[in-house]
Amino acid sequence: MKLRLRRPQDLARLLRATARRHPDEVEVYLGYHVEEWSALAEASPADAADILEAIDADTASELIAELDANEAADVFVELDDELAAELLGELSVQDAAEVLAEMLPEDAADVLAVVDDQETVDQLLDLMEDSAAEDIRQLLAYAPDSAGGLMTTDIAMLPVGMSAGEAIERIRQLHEELEDLSYVYVVDDHHRLEGVLSFRDLVFNRPGVGLEEVMVREPVAVLVDTDREEVAELIQRYHLFGVPVVDHQRRLLGMVTSDSVIEAVQQEASEDFAVAVGAGSGETTRSPIIRSMKARLPWIVFDLAISSVVVIAVSRFEDILSAFTVLAALMPLVARVGGDAGAQSLAVVIRGLAAGDLAGSSVIRVVRREAAIGVLNGLAIGAASGLFAFVMQTVGGGARPLQISLVMAIATLTNLTVAGVAGSGIPFLLRRLSLDPALGSNLLLTTVTDLIGFAGFLAVATALL
Repeated sequence: MKLRLRRPQDLARLLRATARRHPDEVEVYLGYHVEEWSALAEASPADAADILEAIDADTASELIAELDANEAADVFVELDDELAAELLGELSVQDAAEVLAEMLPEDAADVLAVVDDQETVDQLLDLMEDSAAEDIRQLLAYAPDSAGGLMTTDIAMLPVGMSAGEAIERIRQLHEELEDLSYVYVVDDHHRLEGVLSFRDLVFNRPGVGLEEVMVREPVAVLVDTDREEVAELIQRYHLFGVPVVDHQRRLLGMVTSDSVIEAVQQEASEDFAVAVGAGSGETTRSPIIRSMKARLPWIVFDLAISSVVVIAVSRFEDILSAFTVLAALMPLVARVGGDAGAQSLAVVIRGLAAGDLAGSSVIRVVRREAAIGVLNGLAIGAASGLFAFVMQTVGGGARPLQISLVMAIATLTNLTVAGVAGSGIPFLLRRLSLDPALGSNLLLTTVTDLIGFAGFLAVATALL
């Protein structure tokens, strides 16, 4: 591969695009142009991370080793946490500790949270400065989906007795250490949160004005164990750039930024999708095989157990299947359209629950709505599927085409109606049981629609034929 680009940013974008289609070519090119790799990693860490995620892990490890600690840290921040942990393990312990030391505590904690070996984590932290290691240990102690797990501890925190002019001078000294200066938090002598003001408000006030005169008292704050969904809701409701995190004595611990919330919401959406089909919530394509197997196996066993109910039910209708073999060909169609319709209802309800739009009092209204949609769609799809069965049986010279088409229409209408009720009701039921509404809901829904699609279809056939 020949490249004539000179700007590292242009080279990074081109290599990123090429890596997605021809990763081998990019691996060879970077192997012969290590200096260019270092330059593009410094100029565009996000593109460099995308390149590493696209190429072979062994080559990615070699390329990371070519970067100095500061450059590697910038790239690690942009990497998927699983891959970052994997690449960190390929470095020497000393080099890995140096990279972590260059990262913000919350970013380093995210990477270390997916390292399986606690002994390795402790060894890395022991090689870091005490203050940085303590910040990371504190963050690792919080659940990753809580405010504590999302927060940054690098915040502008000033004492309540300070004037605006003194505060500006203090922030001028801190600006290189702090990543976010959107808000300045005011605390008392015990680090309890007293108020907040924006950096803009601070700059435009007279130098002699005390912070207590211009700050917003008792600002919106969250406890360290507040769930990320609630944090996201508060930030969205009050249009905040970030929300302070306090302990149960209201001592200020950090801040959750809107960027962190957006990333967390995206992660939760992907986790909900995985959990809905029985995969591990934190599983990625780079997760260890054994861990993925252990996360998936219980749900597959559960699926096997509940699917056995469908098999047993269908086995009761051997006589009707022997008499009308065409029913065996038509059954999967009824189950398939029912499953698709139920999945639509399921997606709408889970989305509403995740967004906080559906309260417990909404259950009856939502289920009725989805049942009504199921009936209306069932009438249309039932007529179409009945016509299909009639034509199929007539052209094939089969017996009783009219009765079989009627069986098809009734079974389809019934399954779509039940699918609407099940797809909307299952998430509410799981929440009532204090379970995640997305937890295996797709497996439960599939069982219901398969049971009606197969056994229900054959029951109607037995009655009419």
